Amino acid sequence: MRFAAVLNQEGGTLRTIDLSAFTDRMRQTLEAAGHCIDIEIVAGKDIVATLDRIASRHSVDIVLAGGGDGTISAAAARLMGRKKALAILPAGTMNLFARGLGVPQTLDAAVKSFADGEVIAVDIATANGQPFVHQFSIGMHARMVQLRQTMEFGSRLGKMRASVKAAWAAINNPSAMKVTLIIGEAEIVTRTIGIGITNNLFGEGHLPYADNPAGGVLGIYVTVARRRGELVRFLFDVARGKWRNSEHVEIHQADRVVLKVHSAAKKLRAVMDGELVRLESKTTIEIHPGALNVLVPAHAVQAKAA
Repeated sequence: MRFAAVLNQEGGTLRTIDLSAFTDRMRQTLEAAGHCIDIEIVAGKDIVATLDRIASRHSVDIVLAGGGDGTISAAAARLMGRKKALAILPAGTMNLFARGLGVPQTLDAAVKSFADGEVIAVDIATANGQPFVHQFSIGMHARMVQLRQTMEFGSRLGKMRASVKAAWAAINNPSAMKVTLIIGEAEIVTRTIGIGITNNLFGEGHLPYADNPAGGVLGIYVTVARRRGELVRFLFDVARGKWRNSEHVEIHQADRVVLKVHSAAKKLRAVMDGELVRLESKTTIEIHPGALNVLVPAHAVQAKAA
């Protein structure tokens, strides 16, 4: 296969390693398996333009994207509905979409798995037409990301520490919002601290990612926790993947949901695949079954088939 790798030199763990040595190993691993690869290392500000150019090249079979959540999401958006496949180099903090695909969590192991990997079709979701691969969320999560952006961190561990600090600050000052959810024929009006809408339902017993990335449904998670103690227990349940047993979240599923936010504030924010975006007063979220081709390890395909 013909690979084109786009690596964000400022993204995730890539900024902490010897990129020259790593790309040499990447090239050797893939070429030894009979593939060919072009590698571009670019600044964060040039990622989107580079992905646009690579995605339009007819000579490319696989776009290998390396960076944080924003880089992976941007690559997936440009490959949605195309024959080209996305290969994810897990260089972010949690790499949740990559985990759901069975991609190894170290860089060299991921590259090795691509050497004999297989292309499969998985789902991708959109919020008002903008694609996302993992989650669209409002409320407390957006507040946490806003707070984290005011903190300084220079490593993956530092980002995790900043995330914990931001979560604690958000828990100590929760703010509920009035929302309307239209799910099928049902209309739900509620006040909530937060809502997460995910590309397929999260699995149980692990970090929040989908066990089946081709399940064909959105997961709709509405936080019903109100007080600090309830929010702490809710986040603890999230970290352990104890969704079904949590009394602090309501779970729905659908292939389409309309979210309306009732607020006089003009600058509300949502989080989409880890990035802050403007929250519109009305957001239509839909899942698109099989609309994204991805390269995954052969053992992951075998495990899901079993």
